[in-house]
Amino acid sequence: MFAWRKKPPSAHSAPFVKGAAKPPGRFRRIGLGYSLLAAAAWLFLLGGIFGSYALNDLPNTANLLVYEAKNDITILDVEGRLIARRGLTRAGNVAVEDLPPYVGRAFIAIEDRRFYWHFGIDPLGLARAVIVDLWHMSFVQGGSTITQQLAKNLFLQPDRTLKRKAQEALLAMQLERRYSKNEILSLYINRVYFGAGVYGIEGASQRFFSKSARALTLTEAAILAGSVKAPSRYNPATDPDGALARAGVVLQAMERSGFIDLGERQLAQTTRPKVSRNMATPGAGYFVDHVISQIPAFAGRLDELSERLIVDTTLDIDMQAAAERALTAGLARDGPALNAGQGAMVVMTPDGALRAHVGGRSYDDSPFDRAVDARRQPGSAFKVFIYLAALESGHRPSDRMFDGPVSIGNWAPDNYGGNYEGEMTLAYALAHSSNSVAVQLIGEVGPAQVARVAHRLGITSMLQEVPALALGTSEISPMELVTGYAAFANGGTAVIPYSVLRIRTASGVVLYERHGSGFGRVMSPARNAEMTDMLVLTVTEGTGRAARLADRPVAGKTGTSQDYRDAWFVGFTSNLVTGVWIGNDDNTPMERATGAGLPARIFNAFMTEAEADLPALPLAGTRYRLAANVAVENQLNIYTPITGEAEETRNRDLIGAFQNLLDSLF
Repeated sequence: MFAWRKKPPSAHSAPFVKGAAKPPGRFRRIGLGYSLLAAAAWLFLLGGIFGSYALNDLPNTANLLVYEAKNDITILDVEGRLIARRGLTRAGNVAVEDLPPYVGRAFIAIEDRRFYWHFGIDPLGLARAVIVDLWHMSFVQGGSTITQQLAKNLFLQPDRTLKRKAQEALLAMQLERRYSKNEILSLYINRVYFGAGVYGIEGASQRFFSKSARALTLTEAAILAGSVKAPSRYNPATDPDGALARAGVVLQAMERSGFIDLGERQLAQTTRPKVSRNMATPGAGYFVDHVISQIPAFAGRLDELSERLIVDTTLDIDMQAAAERALTAGLARDGPALNAGQGAMVVMTPDGALRAHVGGRSYDDSPFDRAVDARRQPGSAFKVFIYLAALESGHRPSDRMFDGPVSIGNWAPDNYGGNYEGEMTLAYALAHSSNSVAVQLIGEVGPAQVARVAHRLGITSMLQEVPALALGTSEISPMELVTGYAAFANGGTAVIPYSVLRIRTASGVVLYERHGSGFGRVMSPARNAEMTDMLVLTVTEGTGRAARLADRPVAGKTGTSQDYRDAWFVGFTSNLVTGVWIGNDDNTPMERATGAGLPARIFNAFMTEAEADLPALPLAGTRYRLAANVAVENQLNIYTPITGEAEETRNRDLIGAFQNLLDSLF
């Protein structure tokens, strides 16, 4: 009947015992059962291990409804205008029961329509999200509940890791056990980010509509609920049409959920609320994060405070808005063709006061601050430190060097495009960004001396003391590079960049107030004047021509790193020092993007707007030169490439003697 019964046992088979033989199907079923049990046991064991690992770092979820003054921080710009108010606030912590019923329902309808029925995790919503994501083969839809979002906002970093998702789920279940649904919803609407540096429903209502959250209309509630998904995109102040369109989606969801009827939806959709325009910018979150990170160092133990803090800062909201517009418009227009996905801008006064701080294209999409925390190769923008070291070692802008192939050991760097121009002055070499001359100069003065000069002017990152430092291969942040250039802009004094002017309590007690200045003079006025003249030439005749301003002098330098991974322009007027960086977060190369292109154009667009109402004054180095009456220096025409034997007749002794006179005067 069965073939296995007819087959005789082999010589190596076990002896047959009556009653021991079983049909192979049963063997398979038993084996499968044991396998499933074993797999389940292993999964249970591994799940327990992973759960223990995830639970190990879980924060305490108790006392979330208790007011804590240390978390209540109001941040003002240099004119006293509100930038942001963060944390639980005594005035701003509103209970959902105290709001019109449709306010909480708007958030539930668009964010978590089964909020009142799940236990912190919504299995149906999670399953739907998984199916949609698998269908599209990408993260299209999320399955996070309001409770999970609250857990993430309160305790977790925004990284997408398995551990973080497990912690989010575990925290959500803890929150559900500890708090009622209305308490969770209240915590959520008082903590969620609405864009423009605003956290919490009361702050958002005051900022966007100039009214208390208790007075919100249905349309206004739908606008705020809809903005949570993408606060920059659906910001009612910057894009009212987009915000209203998104509010329509929320209203339809409310109607489907039975929260409002057809007539209420139609009336709300035809209502256009008045939006307040006196507000911070979408990208101000980078600056706010930067300021908040400094508060403990300035104000001491915040956990002992019993009232909220007010922080007066150096930021100018108008300049911040102009900087964001210039960067985002430039990347939107030229970024795709250049394969440039990100950018950053730092704007400060010559004494180091931060006026604008753009850490990326969108704070909502990526709060990583590229202006402060990113370390990138500055390329030729670093050459200012090499040339200053060369001037301090005895060189002058009129000195002649040969722009040609150069090598140090096995290292033979080329000029951009492989082009060489022969003999030229140092001033011309810097203006046209000769790699050959920069490498020769660092060979003379030494990489260690160049690193010392850079650190003296404000670079804080570690610099590799190797010949390749001539080409800006050591990574630094945009904030550091702009700080270094500020020393040239102010006449030769190193600055400490600062953003906090004063920290005080709501009752007026001053906990911190800024006094003093930077590190003092770090270069002689004469060397500063020479560097300023060379950097002006870079903008008027060299690689930085796209950064020129029509009505005032500008000095600056372009920079492009290896394989076009970074492109920079850093420049200054008498009023502002501005640095622009573009590149990609994953360090992938761009398509031949250089500092002379998009970064210089972004600089020009911003400075044209920001300087419109500021006086056009001579640069600090130029003022020094005019005060010393060094007109002879201009007559000698030292800022041109060497073109013939006539240059041999130049009176170098006269220049040297005149320079010694300048040094003795100052």
